Amino acid sequence: MVDESNAGPVAPAVVADAEVKAPRGKKRSSSRPQKAPPEPAQPKMPAANRRGYSEQERSEKLRLIEAKVSEGNTLKDAIKSAGISEQTYYHWKGAAKSAAREDIERTRPLSAGDEFAELVQLEEENQSLRKQLAEKLRTENTELRKRLGLD
Repeated sequence: MVDESNAGPVAPAVVADAEVKAPRGKKRSSSRPQKAPPEPAQPKMPAANRRGYSEQERSEKLRLIEAKVSEGNTLKDAIKSAGISEQTYYHWKGAAKSAAREDIERTRPLSAGDEFAELVQLEEENQSLRKQLAEKLRTENTELRKRLGLD
């Protein structure tokens, strides 16, 4: 608690304190050398616009490059004449290989044994899905009956 018996002038002490601790101005640092004025901005070369090629255009360019290489040109020259970068060429070539591999796997005819095994697997999956559906419908039916007070 505050001692109220000691009643005296408090304000003059604060004022005297404020006079003693008067704030000083900022210190001036030594002057730095002035920066050189900025040079006028040089016109930047516009960045190449990204050109999206269709799948057909990609395959045509890849065929063109392969034809030029088979004629005896170097790969770098063939890529340059096609108007794409080496990185783009290798990216497209890798994507084309993986797409071709997927097509082969998709269109590969199945042997009779494979067809039968696939049919059995599909039948098992079908039975499993039917059981899951029946269980879900049974659960929903039970919950609905409880909400309606029929059970």
